[in-house]
Amino acid sequence: MKEILDISLENEMDLVLAHRRSMQVGEQLGLTVATRTTFATAVSEVARTAIEYTDNGRLNIIVTGKFPRYSLYAHVVFDSDQVFRASDEGFFYAKKLLPDFTFNSSGNAYFIEMGLGLPRSLKLDDPKLGLLKDHFENAEPLNAYEEIKNKNNHLNKLTGEQEEEIRMRRELDEKKKEFISIASHELKTPITIVKAYTQMLKQLKGEYSEKVSGVLDKLDLQTTKLSLLAQQLMDVSKIENGSLQYELVDVDLNSFIKEALDILSSIHIGNEIRLTLGENCRIKADPLRLEQVMANLLGNAVKYSPKNSVIDVLTKLSPDETSVTVTITDRGLGMSKEGIERIFDKFYRLEEVSSSHPGLGMGLYITSKIISDHGGRIWVESVPSKGSSFSIAFPVHQ
Repeated sequence: MKEILDISLENEMDLVLAHRRSMQVGEQLGLTVATRTTFATAVSEVARTAIEYTDNGRLNIIVTGKFPRYSLYAHVVFDSDQVFRASDEGFFYAKKLLPDFTFNSSGNAYFIEMGLGLPRSLKLDDPKLGLLKDHFENAEPLNAYEEIKNKNNHLNKLTGEQEEEIRMRRELDEKKKEFISIASHELKTPITIVKAYTQMLKQLKGEYSEKVSGVLDKLDLQTTKLSLLAQQLMDVSKIENGSLQYELVDVDLNSFIKEALDILSSIHIGNEIRLTLGENCRIKADPLRLEQVMANLLGNAVKYSPKNSVIDVLTKLSPDETSVTVTITDRGLGMSKEGIERIFDKFYRLEEVSSSHPGLGMGLYITSKIISDHGGRIWVESVPSKGSSFSIAFPVHQ
């Protein structure tokens, strides 16, 4: 079966198109004037009935069969609350004009098929039918109405494709969210158990060799990394579901920063962390989440900086004392303009470090969401090969 034409039947102008295009199909096939006129008239009679009662009709003109026997058919489909019968005037007349006529209905849906056999003398074959289809696909509009109609159909097609793409993306995103949520919860329990047994074994240090002790230290470190990864996955899931919760309290910022860095400095012993505290102030924040932010930013600064390099942490109160900024500056790899623009995107990783520094690109995404939920903002300034400065600003709590 080869579809030659597809015309929507919405108004009287479409009736003109249906008749003229049907005539042209007969002409291109090489039918006699009488035969193509008969075919086009039958199509017009059925199309007229559909247009009079609906605006959702559709006409398809097709060629069926295989070499050397082919038939020309027109299909008209439409939905209507009006009750129709094959004996109604338009259908009855079309049935008298064409030898093959079928009228079917199901509920308020109607399907009419009508056609005739094509003479073998036309010497049709599949390549010729392909050329016939191409001819009408590339044919110039018959009038201004068809030109506008074609443009609208093209726009509707593009819109439909875009809507389908959006739907598929949403469906994929939902599946991804579901996977992250399930995976993070499933990972957390076994990791916690492994971590607990590792800690228990480390307490029995005198009962095994130094070699075993080294293995346990490595196991403990990798388990900690896995635990952090599982926690990040859970946080991403909560952020996506809007369920990331906070316990906001009054926080003395300078004291909090100093205590947090005392703890983090004992973890990141390979770099000098230099703290410069500005004028003190208080902010409204969740201490656990704020500690998570500091751990992420300082951890990244150490991760992408040379060993023994200095990492500066600076707090600064704004001149009007309405906001306070915490800036962490490293002397590491830095990043490109593209990296700066996308560094807070979920799962984004800089191409130049993705192979040398493992990670999933969740830390800064989570950090940016925590800062945003605190009414603050985060940004970065960076120069490739010279380092980066991550700044977070919070409103001061009066």
